[in-house]
Amino acid sequence: MQAVILAAGENSRFWPLNQTHKSLIKIMGRPLIWYTIEGLKKSGIKNIIIVQGKSKSVEEELKNYDLGADVKYAIQAEPKGMGDAILKAKDLLEDKFFVLNAERFDADDFIKPILEKQKSSSAGVVLSGAKTLTPWLFGVLELDGDKAKNIVEKPEKGKEPSDIRVIGVYLLSKEFLSYCQRVPENMYAFEDSLRLYIKEKEVRVVVFDKEPSSLKYPWHLFGAVEYLMDRYLLKTKISKTAKIAKSAVLQGNIHIGENVKVFENAVIKGPCYIGDNSVVGNNILVRHYSNLENNSLIGTNVEIARSIFQEGVHCHSGFFGDSILGKGCRVGAGTVAANVRIDRGEVRAMVKEERIGTGLDSFGFVMGDNSKIGINCSLMPGVLIGSNCLVGPASVIFENIEDNTNFYTEFNVVKKGS
Repeated sequence: MQAVILAAGENSRFWPLNQTHKSLIKIMGRPLIWYTIEGLKKSGIKNIIIVQGKSKSVEEELKNYDLGADVKYAIQAEPKGMGDAILKAKDLLEDKFFVLNAERFDADDFIKPILEKQKSSSAGVVLSGAKTLTPWLFGVLELDGDKAKNIVEKPEKGKEPSDIRVIGVYLLSKEFLSYCQRVPENMYAFEDSLRLYIKEKEVRVVVFDKEPSSLKYPWHLFGAVEYLMDRYLLKTKISKTAKIAKSAVLQGNIHIGENVKVFENAVIKGPCYIGDNSVVGNNILVRHYSNLENNSLIGTNVEIARSIFQEGVHCHSGFFGDSILGKGCRVGAGTVAANVRIDRGEVRAMVKEERIGTGLDSFGFVMGDNSKIGINCSLMPGVLIGSNCLVGPASVIFENIEDNTNFYTEFNVVKKGS
C-alpha cells in the first residue's frame, strides 16, 4: 500500500502564512507534514510519494528529519489542480494508493476504516465523507447506502443531494489514473475524474461521525495545535540544558527545549511548547496551547495565550491572544492584540476582498514572515498582516496590510468598514 501526499498547491487562502507551503508551518518543533507521515506510518503505510512544487521546499525541510519511511518525490511545476498532481506521481505508483493533503496531520484517524471498507467490497475507489452543516461550501455526495452515485460541487443552498461532504482522504487504484487522462485538463479534473469513475465503476464511501479539522484558513491552525498537543504532549519535558529561575511557575504539560532560559516570576501553564534557545523573560504569562518555536525571545511583562509563534519571533511587553506570528517577526513594547470583539460577536476576517466568519469568538491577528511592528500598537480582532511589512509606532490597525507594505506615518489609523 502506498500514499501520495499533495504538497504543491498555492495556498492563497492561507495568506499571510503562504510564503512556503502551509504543511511546513511548525508545531512543537516539526512541520505539519511530519505529523501526516507519522499518521501514515502508524497505519502501516511506509511507501510514500510527496508531490511538491518546483522550489522543492518540502524536500529540503524533510531532510532535517529521520522519517522512518521510504519517501520519494515528484514535482508539479505549476499548480494545475489535484488531478494533474496525481498524474505527476504516476511512474512511482504500483497498485492501490491513498491520496491526501500534506497537512492531513490526523491521517491515521481515517486510514483503517477506509481499508476495512475496501476489503469488504469490490470497490476500486473508496471515499471518505462526513456530515456538515454547510454542504453548499463543499463537494457533496449523492449516496445509495454506502455507494457513491454522484458528487455535486458546492450545490445550491437548499438543493444539496445530502449533508455528507467529501473529506480529502481517498483510496484509489492505478486504474483510476486512466480516468484522470480521459477528462479535459482543468483545476477540477480530479473531481471530474471521480464523477466519470462513479458512472462506470463501483465507489464506496466511509462516513465519519465527526467533521474533521481543516486548514483552509490560517486561523484553523489553532485547532491543529490543540489536536497535536493533546496527542503528543502528554507529559512535561524539560531539557537538562534549560535554566529555569526558582521563582518561575510551571503547571500542566510543558515542553522546554535545549538552552531555554526562563527568568524570575515567569508563569507557564500547559499545554505549552517552548522551543530550543528561547528566552522567557521576567513576569511573563504563557498559557494554554501556546506554541513558541526555536529562538523565540519573549521580553518582560508579556501575556501570551493560545498563540503560535514560528521561529525567531521577538516581542517585549504587551498581550498576544489567539494570534499567529510568522518566522522572524519583531514586535515592539506595549503592543496589544485585541482578540475579542467589544460586542462579543463572531470575529470576521477579510479574505480575497470578502469578509468571512471565522467561527471564532476569540481571534487576534495573523502576521506573515519577517514583519515588524513598532511600540504601542493596537491590532483589532481578525486583522491579517502580510510578510515583510513595517508597521510604525502608535498605529491602530483595523484592516489587513498587504505584503511588503511600509505603514509608517505618525499616529496611523486604518479605519474599518462595517
